[in-house]
Amino acid sequence: MSHDPSQPVRTEKEQLNTLLARAMRLLSQRDHSETELRRKLETPPVMAARRSASFSRRSSHRSDETSETPPAPAPVPYQPEEIDPQLVEKIILYCLEHHYLDDARFTQSYINSRSRKGYGPQRIRSELTQKGVAKEIINTGFEETEVDWCRQARDLAERKFGEQLPTEWKEKAKVQRFLQYRGFFQEEIQSIYRDFDE
Repeated sequence: MSHDPSQPVRTEKEQLNTLLARAMRLLSQRDHSETELRRKLETPPVMAARRSASFSRRSSHRSDETSETPPAPAPVPYQPEEIDPQLVEKIILYCLEHHYLDDARFTQSYINSRSRKGYGPQRIRSELTQKGVAKEIINTGFEETEVDWCRQARDLAERKFGEQLPTEWKEKAKVQRFLQYRGFFQEEIQSIYRDFDE
C-alpha cells in the first residue's frame, strides 16, 4: 500500500506506542489468547468518517440567505496505516514478558465463563481452537477445571424443559438435540437420566 502524502509518516516508536495502547485497551476489557490479540493488532482500526466542518456551517444557514458558501472540498477516503507485523510481534513479546497475555489463564477464564453461560465442553474446546489456543493448553485447562459437566447438562436441561425431564422417547430426543447443540458430549447427556434417576 502506498503512503498517503497528506499524512505524516510516524516513527517506529510512535507506531509501537499506538500498538501498545491498543493492546492494553483490548486486554483491559477481557483476557485474549495470543493469536486473537495478534489478529486484532494486525488489523488496522476502522476510523469513522468525520463530517466536514463546512457541511455543518452550511446546514446551519437559512435557505433564503443570499451569501454563497464556497463548496466543501471532496472528502478524502481514509486509508489506514499499514501495520508492520514485526512491530506487532514486539508488542506480543512485551505482553507475554509482563504476563498481560497468558494462554493458560485465558483458557481457564474462558472455560469458566462459557460454562456459566450454559455451553458444554465440546463447544468450548472448538471455540478455544478457533482462538488459536494450543491443544495441550486446552487439555490442561479442562483437566484443571472444577466444572461438573454432567451437573451442568442436567441444570441446563431442567431450566429449558422443567424439573421433571421428559421420559418419552420423542421428548427425550429433543432434550438430547438441545444439549448436543450446546456442546455437551453424549456421555454427559446420557448421564442426566442415568445418574439423576430418583
